Amino acid sequence: MAAAPALAADPAPPAIDTGDTAWMLVSTALVLMMTIPGLALFYAGMVRKKNVLATVMQSFAICCIITVVWMVAGY
Repeated sequence: MAAAPALAADPAPPAIDTGDTAWMLVSTALVLMMTIPGLALFYAGMVRKKNVLATVMQSFAICCIITVVWMVAGY
């Protein structure tokens, strides 16, 4: 079978769908709201009572640092 010339043409570039973009932003926010406190509480449960606040703050600080590093180097 010979390929039709219309099928051999370059496809149209993909368009950005605002619904898909909004869903990705919402789902990312939901995952971050679930993961960050979950990790902080998990690590806080592994230390003594006097070190809970420091451990929670370390979890949040590391999350902030990793976010900045990802934006600078990974993206």
